[in-house]
Amino acid sequence: MSSEFQQPQGSHDIKRYIPLLVILMIGLFLAILNQTLLNVAIPHLITEFGVSANTAQWLLTGYMLVNGALIPLSPFLIERFAVRRLFLFAMFCFTLGSLICGLSTGFPVMLVGRLIQAVGGGVLAPLVMTIIIFIFPPEIRGKGMGIFGLAMMFAPAVGPTLSGFVVQNYDWHLLFTGMVPLGVIVLIFAFFSLKDIQPPKKVKVDGLSVFTSLAGMSLLLYGFSEAGNDGWDDTVVLSTMIAGAVLLMIFTIRQLRIEKPLLDMRIFNYGIFSLASVINVVLTISLFSGMFLLPIYLQTIRGYSPLDSGLLLLPGALIMLVMSPVSGTLFDKLGPRPLAIFGMALTTITTYFFTRLTMDTPYTFIVVLYMFRMFGMSFLMMPIMTAGLNQLPKHLSSHGTSMSNTLRQVSGSIGISLITTIFTNRTTFHMNEMEGAMSTADPFFMTSFHDFVQKVAVSLHLPVSQAQQQAIQILFGKASQQSSINGINDAFIIATVISAIGLVLSLFLRDVRKDKVREAAAPVPQKEEVLLLPAPKNVS
Repeated sequence: MSSEFQQPQGSHDIKRYIPLLVILMIGLFLAILNQTLLNVAIPHLITEFGVSANTAQWLLTGYMLVNGALIPLSPFLIERFAVRRLFLFAMFCFTLGSLICGLSTGFPVMLVGRLIQAVGGGVLAPLVMTIIIFIFPPEIRGKGMGIFGLAMMFAPAVGPTLSGFVVQNYDWHLLFTGMVPLGVIVLIFAFFSLKDIQPPKKVKVDGLSVFTSLAGMSLLLYGFSEAGNDGWDDTVVLSTMIAGAVLLMIFTIRQLRIEKPLLDMRIFNYGIFSLASVINVVLTISLFSGMFLLPIYLQTIRGYSPLDSGLLLLPGALIMLVMSPVSGTLFDKLGPRPLAIFGMALTTITTYFFTRLTMDTPYTFIVVLYMFRMFGMSFLMMPIMTAGLNQLPKHLSSHGTSMSNTLRQVSGSIGISLITTIFTNRTTFHMNEMEGAMSTADPFFMTSFHDFVQKVAVSLHLPVSQAQQQAIQILFGKASQQSSINGINDAFIIATVISAIGLVLSLFLRDVRKDKVREAAAPVPQKEEVLLLPAPKNVS
């Protein structure tokens, strides 16, 4: 019996991979789920461990940094260790980390568990995507990537809902102990059924590439993660982002010079892959804007519970679950352009309607609108990514999947930081405007204020002096609420503009499967697609 995968010969041949695909998707789902699982549980962990909010935040930041830093290394790891050994190692790390988190009684142990989880999680997404690209030939690859999208899109959307339900009804440790048996099942099944796409190779490790990649990604992601809270002009934020950008620039130059690059930058010689990458960056920023802003609006401003806030996102997540395989099948029949135009148009329109939120916007309206937004998104992420990856020859597939996942991680961090900054700055702007309107020098305002004080005194049975203080608190509370809503609406305006940019870019997508000359059969891209990156030199 062969120890390697046999290339499928058609859709019928692919059916024998269904059990394996199911187990791969479970492993990937668990890894991606952990990116958003703790968002709702952080307040409980602050109380449980007796730590500050900034300290507890490292459970999220640490996971993101390790996860993001390892993704660019995945092509080298896949080539060096092959998919079977690497998948088993990644799932073992993830399961072990989950067990440590589930048994932890203190913050340091919990943090160690999260970092071990991230080691496995950072490798799984590009690894599973590489396996899917091998199993599914280009003519039906949309279906395969649609299956991949089940985990990629559904997991982060359902994470807050699941976390809110568990934290509200059970012990938070269940968030991690519940993953251990699933991780063990995945490990056992993968041990007996997973085979290698190709045998492992003895690839020389370029130390400078590894260092600049790990350090650069970590610093850049950390800078973006802190920018939303501390501001883009903060010294630490600026220094880490600049240092990260410089290191990644050195990494890029190095990859273009060495014979065996860690991450082959020649993937950007392929025009459709480059265009698809830009569109997916835009799309990820737009996606995270809704996932970030709506819980703030519902919990902080409207007073809904974390579970109610999470439940708002659940129907949209279920839409993604149902539509992801459907959109993959449609991609195989129609190509990327019609799906991208329809999806981006619907996403842009629904995002615009989120710029009209008020204190009285019905919960049901928000749920339905978010469902339509996710319906549009379901036609975008995987089809557009597949359109780009289809243009790459097989020897660059793992590099393409790694870059796609790296850009997704970075653009997610950029999106959250950008939207946070816009929301914070515009909220402050609107609050200052309202405070200026409540001037004691304005006779109309003072008349209205005195009338309001009288109403408060009568309704609460208070003397005028106390009623005046109460009225001031009420007015400033209302002003703060309205300022926050206005800030959220302004942030959604920017998200609408970003989505519209994605819509314009989607007009230029095309289906590379229809090309007369396939790039996969040639070592050099077609002339019209080449962006003139230099060929690598043999530099030690």
